[in-house]
Amino acid sequence: MKLASMIGLDLAKRSFQVHGALVDGGVAFRKKLSREKVLGFLAEQPRCVVAMEACGSAHHWGRAIRDLGHEVRLIPPVYVKPFVKRQKNDAADAEAIAEAAVRPTMHFVAVKSEEQQARAMLFRTRDLLVRQRTQLINALRGHLSEHGVVAAQGTANLKVLEEAVEGQETSLPLLVVELARVFLDQIEGLSKRISELEKVAIHEAACGETTRRLQTMPGVGPITALAIETFAPPMDVFKRGRDFAAWLGLVPRQHSTGGKQVLGKISKMGQRDIRRLLITGAMAVVCSALRKGPPEGSWLQRMLARKPKMLVAIALANKMARSSWAMLTKGQDFRVPAVAAS
Repeated sequence: MKLASMIGLDLAKRSFQVHGALVDGGVAFRKKLSREKVLGFLAEQPRCVVAMEACGSAHHWGRAIRDLGHEVRLIPPVYVKPFVKRQKNDAADAEAIAEAAVRPTMHFVAVKSEEQQARAMLFRTRDLLVRQRTQLINALRGHLSEHGVVAAQGTANLKVLEEAVEGQETSLPLLVVELARVFLDQIEGLSKRISELEKVAIHEAACGETTRRLQTMPGVGPITALAIETFAPPMDVFKRGRDFAAWLGLVPRQHSTGGKQVLGKISKMGQRDIRRLLITGAMAVVCSALRKGPPEGSWLQRMLARKPKMLVAIALANKMARSSWAMLTKGQDFRVPAVAAS
């Protein structure tokens, strides 16, 4: 068997496909391996580049293969798809991975550590429970509205529904009251678990220097700081803060041709959790400025004077992303920008 300089590995649950490529791009070998034999086979290979799609379990395999001495490259699946020839199968996928990995302009995903993945599980678990609680509250609002009990959206207005169900003079049918109590018990249990997870997230964010530094910026709390540290790649992979903002999708979508620049809404590419949290934090800063009044001569004051608040929030989220890059690359806390002289 010839020695490969690049190995494309198509991950699966049980059956893994391996494609070895020579320096000139020729085929060194094609093999189908069971899950138990993958690491043993790669341990016998000379040190080379092992490429995989950044899909489920990719970071686990990346750490294990890197411990064998190989260089690991994780590629977003959307960047591998153009290299698949004709029919799609495991062998063609492994070959496409190997071909995509040698492209000089290819973008790769950094292999996450076990600690990062643990924090990612904490973030995802809390996010899932919040969505489940929102679903239950909306379902209860919908059911009770059929009986004339109307409440505004949000957990803050859950008290209105509780009073309508548990009130002494309620006119709701007994079956409706009993079923509503099932909803309320589930919502209360989820709220307790969410509070516990938030305490853990705050503790994790307080322990790290990176998360502590990020929280010095207005609009960035422990959840946002934890998400940036967990889901974002090392900031040194970006040449400038604008590149990090573009990676998050906080830049206009382009549909330009013939030298004519056509810009649309934000592209929404990249890591959606960080983007969503930055926009939420930016909106909180904008709403606070509208209530209290922005600083005289500040960028925020000039923007709010001539733009809608949602557009200002998106622009502020872009600035927050660029500031995050500057803070982490330079190792500095957030500094309030100087106010322009009037």
